Amino acid sequence: MEMPAFLTKIIGWLRAGYPDGVPKVDYLPLFALLGSQLTDEQVKTIAEHLETESDPDSAEAIRAAIKQVTHEQPKESDIARVRSRLAAGGWPLAKPDFHSWPDAPDS
Repeated sequence: MEMPAFLTKIIGWLRAGYPDGVPKVDYLPLFALLGSQLTDEQVKTIAEHLETESDPDSAEAIRAAIKQVTHEQPKESDIARVRSRLAAGGWPLAKPDFHSWPDAPDS
């Protein structure tokens, strides 16, 4: 199944903000940030895509971070750090409204 264009754009922002890959310390705030703006299924799609580009240890860390997001919130300072990295890669400084994008599914 082809990935929707708006999810492809998010992955592009992730690559631009983290050209050497997302460090494990940023997984939790990253997925908390994405989870606050996307559906669980959209976050899972992005995570699965990142897993395919990662080594097995990183893939497991991504899965663990997603599970952890549902149980604990990261520090605001961690989210701010991740948001800053993504902004450097072109992430909108205002909270993006992905649901208003033409190809975004209804949530």
